[in-house]
Amino acid sequence: MAKTRGHAERHRTERIGWLRAAVLGANDGIVSTASLLVGVAAASASQGSLLLTGVAGLVAGAMSMAAGEYVSVHSQADTEQADLARERSELERDPAAEQRELSGIYVQRGLDPSLARQVAEQLMAHDALGAHARDELGISVALSARPVQAALASAASFAVGAALPLVVTTLAPMDVLIHWIAGSSLLFLALLGAAAARAGGASALLGAWRVTFWGALAMAITAGVGSLFGATL
Repeated sequence: MAKTRGHAERHRTERIGWLRAAVLGANDGIVSTASLLVGVAAASASQGSLLLTGVAGLVAGAMSMAAGEYVSVHSQADTEQADLARERSELERDPAAEQRELSGIYVQRGLDPSLARQVAEQLMAHDALGAHARDELGISVALSARPVQAALASAASFAVGAALPLVVTTLAPMDVLIHWIAGSSLLFLALLGAAAARAGGASALLGAWRVTFWGALAMAITAGVGSLFGATL
């Protein structure tokens, strides 16, 4: 008799939590640091001042990204826990009504009413709260909020992204520094956008174009302001 073999599947939705934070952090690290350096360079600052400004921007930005991600994602986690607590209370108070609610959800999704009632009954017998969390509230293990993971991924990726234009600032000649920072940063952004899009199953070309456009716009505006006012930003 042939044995039925199970197979493990890896879905891209499992990457959403850390991928979003990592891409956001790296993108912000490149764009904000490169824009800062370009703006300061346009104001005729020395190379030493540029490096000091860039390092300060890297440290401050990484800490800001970590704190912002932790607070925002923790707020999402708090909301999820509050909804789960309310659902748990409703299940204890009136399980029959909750079962009818769940079967109604399955009917709306296309199941026959009798089959929907059977599915709701069996799922609630197995894990009532899990069934309602997934199918009523839209909370799943893969998409649940993880504040610490998001904060660490965002801070680390920001630092890596910010380090790239800093390395260019260290190596490039001062007379063409703005062009080197801008050009290399746009290249880094294009590679990041393409890689992130591929990891998420989207078009690499579209992902590269999207982040490159906004990065170029940010650097152009910052350079214009630095040149216009002749002051560090």
